[in-house]
Amino acid sequence: MVGTMDDNGVLYVAEGYATAATIHQVTGRPCIVAYSASNLVPVTGSAREKYGPTQEIVIVADNDASNTGQKYADQASAKFGARTIMPPTQGDANDYVAWGGDLAVLLIPPISDWLIPADEFCTSPAPIKWMVKHWIQEDALIMIHGPSGGGKTFVALDWCLHIASGLSIWNGHRVKSGPVVYLAGEGHHGLRSRIAAWKQHHGVSGINMWLSKAGCDLNTPEGYMKVVEAIRALPEVPKVIVVDTLHRFLSGDENSAQDAKTMIDACAALMREFGCSIILVHHTGVSDEAQHRARGSSAWKGALEIEISVVPAKGDGPIQIVQRKSKDAEEAKPVYAVLELVQINGWVDEDGEPVSSAVIVQTDAPPETRKEAKHTSNLKIFKSAWEKSGREVRDDKPYLTKSALKEYLMEKGIAKTEQSAIKMVQEGQTNRLIGTLIVSEIITPHEHGWRVICPESSGQMMISRNEYK
Repeated sequence: MVGTMDDNGVLYVAEGYATAATIHQVTGRPCIVAYSASNLVPVTGSAREKYGPTQEIVIVADNDASNTGQKYADQASAKFGARTIMPPTQGDANDYVAWGGDLAVLLIPPISDWLIPADEFCTSPAPIKWMVKHWIQEDALIMIHGPSGGGKTFVALDWCLHIASGLSIWNGHRVKSGPVVYLAGEGHHGLRSRIAAWKQHHGVSGINMWLSKAGCDLNTPEGYMKVVEAIRALPEVPKVIVVDTLHRFLSGDENSAQDAKTMIDACAALMREFGCSIILVHHTGVSDEAQHRARGSSAWKGALEIEISVVPAKGDGPIQIVQRKSKDAEEAKPVYAVLELVQINGWVDEDGEPVSSAVIVQTDAPPETRKEAKHTSNLKIFKSAWEKSGREVRDDKPYLTKSALKEYLMEKGIAKTEQSAIKMVQEGQTNRLIGTLIVSEIITPHEHGWRVICPESSGQMMISRNEYK
């Protein structure tokens, strides 16, 4: 043991001596050295036996790539009633201090106001703060995804340049200005012309934004500290940090929940230190069904406050910007845009030819989208009723009974009378709720209700079901 138990208080348990010594130095409390991860369980058991059931024991596990430290710490916690803490970056607590982390905040979080009365909690409003109203939330983890070449970087840049240049409106939504850091892992030549074209198109002379020269493995200690130290050296703290693309900054496999967690932890640490939002720019999957969700582990979606799809233009149609998730607010209505070519003043290539790039410009929704607006609204009601009634499944497809839908319509006041609810669920009424979804081939009659057969809708609902479970 490093330190003594002369005074009442927390008893720490750590794997190595250097870690234990650092913990004792930072907290002034004793720390037992277990000497290995596998010893955390018996050592915690001995401490519990010696100091009794009321002694607060905190295990400080190493954050190693193999997950061994957390594994044994969790076992000890479950068996002997100890609390566990692990640094947000790979390494032990001693490494965390060496890399500039605040170990005292990690080990001794303020708890005096952890529980507050509900009456006090709701006394004053706490509205959501936005960088771009309804789209880019402050202090949030956000993801923008789309297929390669679909326009997702144009959209991300457009948001960031509005924020960094002080332009007050984006497509009718209020914008709050602030510094931006754009971590660019690829396409630097293209970014140069895109930013120049955007500045010319909007008549902007200066932007409060910095770009990285290359990518790095942000979810490793070395990569994380490289980013942190570079940002600390800036004259201003950023309000937004963009990671474009996620793949270029991730060490490991984007399909691995564990690798995803290390990246999410790194983003959370950046948000804590700089009080900013993180925007991850990512790819969608290859299959048609995967075009409206991020590629890789479902852990990404679970960690996000806001998720946005950039759906590429089809034929002469516009690009569609769709909010797939908004954790703390209603989902924003889709925005439609086109790429407009801009010839950059004074720029010529090696042959003396003028250089052009493109900027995102808002446009109207295509006519077919307006026609389908009623279907979208009806599908939203159907999904909500399905979630309310327990997310039933038939043949691996979402299933909703007629009685459950009628009950939901009456409960929410969508149908004012039982007779109105009956009409809304009649399959032959092609201009009403169920009829529109059947005609659109989104659902089909099955047993005492309907199954969702549209691959996109069915896939999204099954993903939400798995996350809910």
